[in-house]
Amino acid sequence: PLTLVGVVVAAPLAQLGVWSVRAVSEGLLAPEFAVQARNSLLLAAVGAGLVVVLALVLAYGLRSTRTRAGGAGVRLATIGYGVPGSVVAVAVLQPLGWVDDRLDGLAGTGLLLTGTVIGLLCAYTVRFLALAFQSVESGFERVPRSLDEAARGLGSDRLDVLARVHLPLIGTGLLTAVLLVFTEVMKELPATLLMRPLGGDTLAIGVWQATTESLYSTAALPALLIVLVGLAPVAILIRLSRRAAA
Repeated sequence: PLTLVGVVVAAPLAQLGVWSVRAVSEGLLAPEFAVQARNSLLLAAVGAGLVVVLALVLAYGLRSTRTRAGGAGVRLATIGYGVPGSVVAVAVLQPLGWVDDRLDGLAGTGLLLTGTVIGLLCAYTVRFLALAFQSVESGFERVPRSLDEAARGLGSDRLDVLARVHLPLIGTGLLTAVLLVFTEVMKELPATLLMRPLGGDTLAIGVWQATTESLYSTAALPALLIVLVGLAPVAILIRLSRRAAA
């Protein structure tokens, strides 16, 4: 098993490391590398925060109401993870374009949603809401409903119950959701490629552009950063699971 892990994981990482050193030493990095790294980190952070907050609202609403309509609405809202990113981008562009046309006709605002960070964040929300919702919902399921009833019996409203009872108890689930969505946004390509604003290239787009031109040394460092960002949440989650099992 260790030999297999070394071949499958260590060897590609070592090759990326060699190419990255060569790119830095020979000045082969793309001039846009720093901007792409900044864009990736900002989009991943904002996207993860937005998606997890929405997942928290949906999960707590479903826990509080338990209606058939609410369950159907949540299933509809979380269908996007099984859909390719390019399809999600096209599906999101249609209603956003319609809203942009109406706003531009009324106030001459131009494009406020399509071709902007707002539109891209909408696509990330549709794409990764299911991923965050599963982690948040699993955290809520570990909290006994008797705690809700006791808090409500003491006069707390739903927001108080969420803030004082649930949030401290589902912290691990929220952190898991943030890490998973952050990683997915960092490496997402199709929707970002279609919906990014001007100057909004990310590391994933930089890797794609370099590899299409066979510039593997140029693509190595952005690819290595994406891999390392993806491995960090895995290490954190493994540590959390071991701590919970102890």
